[in-house]
Amino acid sequence: MSNQRGVALSGLLFWSIILVLVAVLGMKVVPTYIEYSKILKDAKSTVAKMGPDSTVSDVRITFDKFAEIDMLDFSSKQLDVSKDGGRIVIEFAYEKRIPLFWNVSLVIEYKGSTAG
Repeated sequence: MSNQRGVALSGLLFWSIILVLVAVLGMKVVPTYIEYSKILKDAKSTVAKMGPDSTVSDVRITFDKFAEIDMLDFSSKQLDVSKDGGRIVIEFAYEKRIPLFWNVSLVIEYKGSTAG
């Protein structure tokens, strides 16, 4: 008699549940990472567009224009604008709370800078 090969139904169900949970987590986390990358891209574009004699309000207005194009809910008031050696540096930090189920949430802290 030959041995049977294959996957047991219990193993298939177990790995299916794990795969579904990972997929759902990914579908909730990926949009927040995309938003972070858009904010960082807009900050770098703002720095590239600004001259060395630009004011903080000029930087904030330009960032708001880029954020409006990308449809971001991120305000320029959350940016820390400074100058380092005559170069404009934009830094930001925020946290995103992602509700998973019942009273369980995932908190991700995002930080970005145009310094390097």
